[in-house]
Amino acid sequence: MPAGLNINLYAVMPEILVTALALLVLILDFFIRKNKAALGWVSIVGLLCILPVAAYTNEPYPVFGGTVVADSFSAFFNVIFIIAAIFTILISMDYLKKIGVDRGEYYHIILFATVGMMVMGAANDLINVYVGLELMALSFYILVAYRVTSSRSVEGALKYFVLGALSSGILLYGMSFAYGAAGSTNFMEIAGELGKGDNTFLTLGIILMAVGFGFKIAAVPFHLWAPDVYEGAPTPVTALLSVGSKAAAFAAFLRVFTAAFPAFQADWSSMLWLVSAATMIFGAVVAISQKNIVRMLAYSSIAHAGIIMIGLLVFNDTGLSGVAYYLLVYAFMNMGAFTIVALFRNKGKFENIDEYRGLASTRPLLAFLMALFLLSLAGIPPTGGFAAKFFVLSAAIDAKYYWLASIGVVSTAISLFFYAKVIFYMYMRDPEVGAETAPSSGVIYNIVLFCTATGTVLLGVYPAPFIDMAIKAVRPLLM
Repeated sequence: MPAGLNINLYAVMPEILVTALALLVLILDFFIRKNKAALGWVSIVGLLCILPVAAYTNEPYPVFGGTVVADSFSAFFNVIFIIAAIFTILISMDYLKKIGVDRGEYYHIILFATVGMMVMGAANDLINVYVGLELMALSFYILVAYRVTSSRSVEGALKYFVLGALSSGILLYGMSFAYGAAGSTNFMEIAGELGKGDNTFLTLGIILMAVGFGFKIAAVPFHLWAPDVYEGAPTPVTALLSVGSKAAAFAAFLRVFTAAFPAFQADWSSMLWLVSAATMIFGAVVAISQKNIVRMLAYSSIAHAGIIMIGLLVFNDTGLSGVAYYLLVYAFMNMGAFTIVALFRNKGKFENIDEYRGLASTRPLLAFLMALFLLSLAGIPPTGGFAAKFFVLSAAIDAKYYWLASIGVVSTAISLFFYAKVIFYMYMRDPEVGAETAPSSGVIYNIVLFCTATGTVLLGVYPAPFIDMAIKAVRPLLM
């Protein structure tokens, strides 16, 4: 076996273990006929055992012929992916029974989607990025359409599939231009070829790849799929899609553009500046008019993608670590908000914001937690959302992106309006007579809400150790 391949199974051990867990759940599905929630518990226990392995797998040198790098960056994002998957599976076990689609394949498809995210985070080669992205995307196409009897679910899945296929084609086309110009798909080798001869095709490849990644993170004007997909998918799937898929796309985005195209930073940053500004303003403004709470959170997610992009534009350890820290905070606060929506949402009930009226009088603790998550998403101290936005926007100011930081502040101010609208209905309106009562939360929902609320507050009150972890995570990208 050639020495240059550097075969190192330890470096890909988290991916191997999650894949093995998915296959185990797939096999157990044949034997467990009735209580499919048992497969969820097997998945959760397995992921909890894999979590420390993923967190401490750190091989700074590329392995498998330079196609994989299991450094602190991939370890940081692997933790986000696994945490998001655990929360998703926990809230899914009750939710699937509630909507009448409690089938076993759901759990191993989520695990395969998680493997795809992990492959994207550890990829050091364009081919690996594409393989991981397609594994994740194919899994989500199935998960979004999981409620086959729901026209909204099928419609959302079809839109996601068509636009996802289009974006994947654009991304692959950009990769082919990069390969044609540099003669390699390896990030380091592409970076080494920059500046040698005519880079026209390489520039075109960068533009096409930016468009492809823009679809995956739901940046404007490539966001069209997000509201319908978020609304149509089962709510736990929407939570994982908004957290895990976005984090994986940003991880690949960061790795590709910092490792392969650092010399073109001045060129692609001007393009991303416009995309970031448009994404922040459009997502925040359109969210104001939304009556459906999931669509409101979808446009909120679009606005957050624009703010996260600022960290990529700053292109130093502060900016890039701001992206990593923001995605960690976003995993807790957004997953918490969607957990409450999943608890309430059932057969057309609690779809609209006005159906949450009077929740503070009927379910005060859940109203408080929902308010906490929404205020964190809005960036109100002392929550994690405030620390994350402050971190990213201060990095933009230090890098003299004054206009972009100002747009970020304006977007945050606008977002406070539509988040506050939900809180207004919960606390300032009385419940309607004869209206559907909010269901009680079980032990599983309480566990998820406790963990997400604790993470949201802790990351805001005591952010220093987590920011240090984020700074260490992105250090390999700038070496």
